[in-house]
Amino acid sequence: MSTVVTTNAIERDLASIAGEAWVSQGRFEINGIPAAYTVSPGSVDEVAAIMRFAHDRELVVAPAGELTKQQVGGVPERVDILLSTRRLNHVEHYDPGDLTIGVGAGIHFAEMQRKLAEHQQWIPFDAPNLNTATVGGLLATASLGPLKSGFGGMRDFCIGIQFVTAEGRIAKGGGRVVKNVAGYDLMKLMIGSYGSLAVITRANFKVFPATRQTRTFVCSFPSLTEAMAFRDSILKSPLTPICLEIISPRAPEYLCEPPTAHDPDEYVPSQPIGRLSNDWHVVLRASGSDNVLARYRRELGPAVARELEGRAEDQYWSWVSHFEYSILQRHRNAMVIHSHVAIQNTGAAIQALERVAPDYNFIPAMLGRAATGNLVMGFVPLSVDPPSAMQYANCASAFRALLPAGSSAMVRHCPKEAKGHFDVWGSSPTDLAMMRAVKRAMDPKNILNRGRFIV
Repeated sequence: MSTVVTTNAIERDLASIAGEAWVSQGRFEINGIPAAYTVSPGSVDEVAAIMRFAHDRELVVAPAGELTKQQVGGVPERVDILLSTRRLNHVEHYDPGDLTIGVGAGIHFAEMQRKLAEHQQWIPFDAPNLNTATVGGLLATASLGPLKSGFGGMRDFCIGIQFVTAEGRIAKGGGRVVKNVAGYDLMKLMIGSYGSLAVITRANFKVFPATRQTRTFVCSFPSLTEAMAFRDSILKSPLTPICLEIISPRAPEYLCEPPTAHDPDEYVPSQPIGRLSNDWHVVLRASGSDNVLARYRRELGPAVARELEGRAEDQYWSWVSHFEYSILQRHRNAMVIHSHVAIQNTGAAIQALERVAPDYNFIPAMLGRAATGNLVMGFVPLSVDPPSAMQYANCASAFRALLPAGSSAMVRHCPKEAKGHFDVWGSSPTDLAMMRAVKRAMDPKNILNRGRFIV
């Protein structure tokens, strides 16, 4: 059978499942690898039918929402079908009195948040790109933002999930109520699996009353040691900020609007990287009454360099959430590593960044959750000419070697050419062999995101 006949047969079969209008050829790429077909099913049954079709023909499938995280991970071996969940975008149920909501995986997080706001409720979550990111994508990538410090991440709010396996079976974990204790926690297994185990199609969440008033306190220190000592004093105090960030001296350059006059691929800094200040910052966001906020002001004392509220405050935290993307918009050859360390090892991880980056002609810029150990490490090239592929690999390896035991360091962004020279995922404090066994059990033909994640 010729390639043309086979191609036409695949397109025809996909169209018979999802409709001709929802099947296209060659529209999207994942890490530079073009997807042969993109299909947008309109129901869970259609997702299941597409997965059965792909499984029977051993076609590689990449689940996707709005493609906001598809650059993460290794370069895929190939992409036969990009399965878009964008049509699974409905609110399935919402009970304001019961503080629960259920939505399709393709709904934009911001749209769900607007629905909750009609009843003065919200999900306390502020990862980047929430206007375009889908709920399914945020769950699959275990995304998080500054509110992680005070509330947790998506996995902490998710109470139920529906998914379609590689063989096309519809399954679920959890339910529609907050107290779910029956069976194995498949819900947590799917969250953070990057679409390598199944296709998330629906999710249920517990929601919260919206905060009425917040205030942000920016505290400055001449050294990392003093900043970390102040962080420790906050953690030991009665104060319970909803955000607690540690920010390096180079990072504030990227807490601003990205350039608009240049194509990001052609952007060249016109001024030296960094700011005149060498201060480290610990930034708190507090929520509560006037009296509560006044207590924060008294307790923090002279360390407070400035306060933010209203639109300025909201804008500031949006910049914090989008920090890594701001770096990439200015420096397309930058490397960004997400590191997770024990709280007591936060300072040591930051010192590792500050020590290693200059050795490989990178400038360090970082921020992260000072109360949870989730750190965003930016390695900005010192010159316009990109480093060599081995330079990225050696720098990442040297950084990982200096991290305290039990830490993880995932390379979220680097040039595609460098990815073939090192493992972007790095070592893990969890059992990689067990993860591979789960992958083989749930996707024995390895048709989901082949080559990008667990191999």
